[in-house]
Amino acid sequence: PVLHVEAGDRVVVETRDAFGGAIRSEADLPSAVLTMPFVNPQNGPIMVAGAEKGDVLAVHIESMAPRADHGICAMIPEFGALTGTSLTATLNEPLPEVVRIVPLDGEQVRWSERVTLPYRPHIGTLSCSPELDSVNTLTPDAHGGNMDLPDMGPGSITYLPVRSPQARLFIGDAHACQGDGEVCGTAVEHASLTTIRVDVVKAWPIAWPRLETGDLIMAIGSARPLEDAARIAYRELVLWMEADYGFDRWDAYMLLSQCGIVRLGNFVDPKYTVGAAISKRYLA
Repeated sequence: PVLHVEAGDRVVVETRDAFGGAIRSEADLPSAVLTMPFVNPQNGPIMVAGAEKGDVLAVHIESMAPRADHGICAMIPEFGALTGTSLTATLNEPLPEVVRIVPLDGEQVRWSERVTLPYRPHIGTLSCSPELDSVNTLTPDAHGGNMDLPDMGPGSITYLPVRSPQARLFIGDAHACQGDGEVCGTAVEHASLTTIRVDVVKAWPIAWPRLETGDLIMAIGSARPLEDAARIAYRELVLWMEADYGFDRWDAYMLLSQCGIVRLGNFVDPKYTVGAAISKRYLA
């Protein structure tokens, strides 16, 4: 373990970029400096006293700031939504390798002379250890992992099911900005200074990660094919509304058909991630 903390403690984390600092210029091709899928270096494990199987670890992301004056976006061979991969096999040649160094600060991401994007950081990979499995940091699942949900930024709370003693929290893969789906395979990956606060919710038996902001609640599912990730997310949201907000199950199911929100985290990783959400105004 790198750190032992108590419930309620605040932790300041110096995350590395998703490439572990291996890409330093636009001449550094991913095929030469990376070994897939061994990317997304994590800070952890952080041991949280009192967390045990059957509990939930609530991770409050309080703030994020860049630790460098740039981020990196890259097209990696056989990785991304619009190319053949090891899991979606084709006879086509891989897309070209392209690396872009993107200047940024705490306000803006300067993509090009034509396009400037707002700095809207989030954590791409956040998890507690599975009970028995060893899962690489590129793969999301019921433990959390590489979900790549843009909602997982400052002001959010991520609820992670605890399956091993003291939770064993891992965090990393900060993004300066990202569109839904992370279509080319990478966001603007950057090293960050991220402040979190951790709490333990005792005896809350959730099966998959959940997320809350000031405006909505969201259940998260990861699977292939993509529609199964959406099914997991919506099922978990229906069960959440029934258990904690007093909805009849079938009323919740039908209501979500009218006002449910779907967020596509990624459809590039070994498993795809979908968040299903509802505005808090309908939960009062």
